[in-house]
Amino acid sequence: MADEAGLKQRISDDMKAAMKSGDTLRRDTLRMLGAAIKNAEIEKRGTALEEGDIVALVAREIKHRQESIDAFKAGNRPELMAKEEAEKKVLEGYMPAQMDRAEIEQLVSKVMAAVGAAGPADKGKVMKELMPQVKGKADGKLVNEIVTERLNK
Repeated sequence: MADEAGLKQRISDDMKAAMKSGDTLRRDTLRMLGAAIKNAEIEKRGTALEEGDIVALVAREIKHRQESIDAFKAGNRPELMAKEEAEKKVLEGYMPAQMDRAEIEQLVSKVMAAVGAAGPADKGKVMKELMPQVKGKADGKLVNEIVTERLNK
């Protein structure tokens, strides 16, 4: 449980360091992340978030940034796109190391063998077993894509 407080404490410490150094982008991004953590704790009736919950929250914020980047790109707003990309980069520093495609494929093979998946109809069984193992460590879209490819072979 020391790790749980570890990520939250690291975010807080990094925000304080950004304040002292005058790094406004980092400060504001971490302040927003801290507020999101606090709101999530309030929703859980004051219960502290676990490490996995904080990682999931950071991942959700990164996804929001990516959606904004895509929208600003489509709207030809490079200045807003650059700000969102910078915030996304700050947030990515708080994510665990991401699995590469080969690691995901290897894990998919193990899970498929474990649940006896034979075809596309077994996708739900595979995903149910696989997603908790890759939570925060791999992009869900990529995992879904790999599982679909493997089950359609």
